[in-house]
Amino acid sequence: MKLMFASDIHGSLPATERVLELFAQSGAQWLVILGDVLNHGPRNALPEGYAPAKVAERLNEVAHKVIAVRGNCDSEVDQMLLHFPITAPWQQVLLEKQRLFLTHGHLLARKIYLL
Repeated sequence: MKLMFASDIHGSLPATERVLELFAQSGAQWLVILGDVLNHGPRNALPEGYAPAKVAERLNEVAHKVIAVRGNCDSEVDQMLLHFPITAPWQQVLLEKQRLFLTHGHLLARKIYLL
C-alpha cells in the first residue's frame, strides 16, 4: 500500500490543488494529512489563495481516501466543513506489518523521540 503525506495546507487553495495533483500522479491509495487543513491561525499571515471553504470542497472529493489528524490550527468548527475526521490528535495505521504513528507533532515535548 502506498501513502502520500501532506501537512500545513492552512486553507490555501493553490497548495490544495498541488497536493491533489501530486496525489493523483503518485498512485497512492491514501492521502495522509498531518494537520492544519483549513485555518491559518492567528500567528500566521493569510496564505496565498486563502479559501478554506473551497479547500474543504476539493478535499471532500477524495474524503474516502483521506486519513487526517488534528493540527494546532484545526478546530471543531473546521470539522463541520470536512467529510473526513480531523479532530483526533493522533492516529495509528497498520501498514504491511508496520505500525505508523501519525501526529502533527505540536502536542509532543520538543525533546521526546518516538521509538
